[in-house]
Amino acid sequence: MSRARRLTVALLSAAALLASAPATAVAAGHSEHGPGTHGSGGAAHTGVYPDAFARAGYAPKAVDAKIGAAWQQLFHGDPGTAPTHGDGQTLYYQLTPDMAYVEDIGNQDVRTEGMGYAMMLAVQLGHKHEFDSLWNFAKSKMQIQSGPEQYYFAWHTDTTGKVIDSGVAPDGDQWIAAALDFASGRWGDGTGIYSYGHESQQILHAMWHESDNGGVDMFDRTSHLPTFSPPFAVGYTDPSYSLPGFYRLFAKADPADASLWNSAVTAGEALLQKAADPRTGLAPDYANFDGTPYMRSTESPTDNAYDHNFQEDAWRAIANVNVDAAWFGVKPWQTTYSNTLERFFQGQGVTTYVSRYHLDGTPLAQGQNTYEPAHAQGLVAMNSTSAISATDRGRTDFVRDLWNTPVPSGQARYYDGMLYLLGMLYDSGNFRIWAPAAPGHH
Repeated sequence: MSRARRLTVALLSAAALLASAPATAVAAGHSEHGPGTHGSGGAAHTGVYPDAFARAGYAPKAVDAKIGAAWQQLFHGDPGTAPTHGDGQTLYYQLTPDMAYVEDIGNQDVRTEGMGYAMMLAVQLGHKHEFDSLWNFAKSKMQIQSGPEQYYFAWHTDTTGKVIDSGVAPDGDQWIAAALDFASGRWGDGTGIYSYGHESQQILHAMWHESDNGGVDMFDRTSHLPTFSPPFAVGYTDPSYSLPGFYRLFAKADPADASLWNSAVTAGEALLQKAADPRTGLAPDYANFDGTPYMRSTESPTDNAYDHNFQEDAWRAIANVNVDAAWFGVKPWQTTYSNTLERFFQGQGVTTYVSRYHLDGTPLAQGQNTYEPAHAQGLVAMNSTSAISATDRGRTDFVRDLWNTPVPSGQARYYDGMLYLLGMLYDSGNFRIWAPAAPGHH
């Protein structure tokens, strides 16, 4: 859920070294040539993940060390000075021996978005203690245990776990469910809340069936797209919430709803195409179900409102396109999408572009979070993933920009830090399919 709009909606509504991948992962190796998955069916079928860092000339040992250092800083670095932690490095705080949270430093709270990212980073990198600690917090403090929103998660709490708003942010719930599914595949299921596969399936099933209990479904049954924020703001969507690569796996994890998840794959791909401006590749933060920018009655196309411009939420749509391409094969529309986006940002200056734009490419002002760098590390990371499906000669420029970007620290390290470490995994071929029911997984 967006940082700029979260409070408004509330009113309305990943040095530790990179863990080696066991043979049971869908991870036979990396591709060091071209986009890697063109015509191949993607890593889900070949076991070969595109490695944009290798293509750019970086040695595997250097990549592993860089990822390990980023994990160490963002999960076990300097905690910073209480109570704000604004001068620190880590995002991960151990509340009890078996419970931990990731903090949004700028807002001094805990959000399902960050918890889902952190859980996924932990399972990808093989850190089970951190994973279980995060899951324990999410399960016991954030998950709604009864009523019409049962198995959804309250989108944010304070750092003790006290719920601030019981509204739901679908991005967080989807990432938590995907991380649990992958934990089941990587580590196997335990008992109780550590029966990861069961917990994942329960969450996924609820996304389509809360209406059976008098609640509101997370996915719109007509468009098959995730709504912005149940139970209240459900008349529009957020392109960055569409995760077709995840949905292909959710159809295996939640077989009773496989047809619905398969429809969500088609709908999500279509939305990611339609929402992107054909001139720039920029998508809006929020969109109507037909892909047009979402605007409130008080807004106009030329204003700087968060809803219909390219800002923090929309950065993630770039990676959503390219994770799907890496896992399931590059499609022509994904190449067109990434080439268009790269040409726009090449024109803005690869190492100097700003991070917020009107969809036509006109830069916006810095915005409310003035402590963030203008060339934000989170967008740098997301833009670098375009190299997975792009074919233009300049695609490695964006990968080098991420390589040369330091690990985020200080007050802005929450969102940028999570996207930075995810981007490192995406670009190195280390964002892998661990789902037990995934194609090729044994």
